[in-house]
Amino acid sequence: MEAVNLRHFRKQMKANKRRMKGFLTRLEKKPPRNLDKISATLDKEVWKEVDCLSCANCCKKMSPTFTPVDIKRISSHLGMTPVAFKEKWLYLDRTGDWMNVKQPCQFLNLSTNMCSIYEVRPADCAGFPHLAKKKMIDYVHIHRQNIEYCPATFRWVEMMEDLAKKDFKLEYPVAIV
Repeated sequence: MEAVNLRHFRKQMKANKRRMKGFLTRLEKKPPRNLDKISATLDKEVWKEVDCLSCANCCKKMSPTFTPVDIKRISSHLGMTPVAFKEKWLYLDRTGDWMNVKQPCQFLNLSTNMCSIYEVRPADCAGFPHLAKKKMIDYVHIHRQNIEYCPATFRWVEMMEDLAKKDFKLEYPVAIV
């Protein structure tokens, strides 16, 4: 497994973003019957290639949503009340989600790319980048967003595109947008 080169990743993303987003749109509109199984298989392959600790781009560029359960668990871990935790670290966005007030994430150690609250991190972080979810079709729109930030998601989409080009099981050709 190689360390993630974020500069190279950004160049790749810029060059392939439109095509990949188009592919994901087509995948969402006409998913193969075996999408969940394919996703789980590709998830295992992706993690043989991508090292999150060499990247942490999600923690640097994105914010998880904090559920009420997350807020209670994390604030307790930090010895704070949920109200004090929200006042210090979160804001309520226009959709009603609790989000980090700053980026990179306040809990990210930038020298090690490790999370200081890893054992109690938000469920959104624990599940990220959501590559092996049941009912994968419900997450394709999230991957369309995440390919810009997550090299693992980017690689998963590349692998999915490769399968679509050669594997009859995906049941449709990949058109270049």
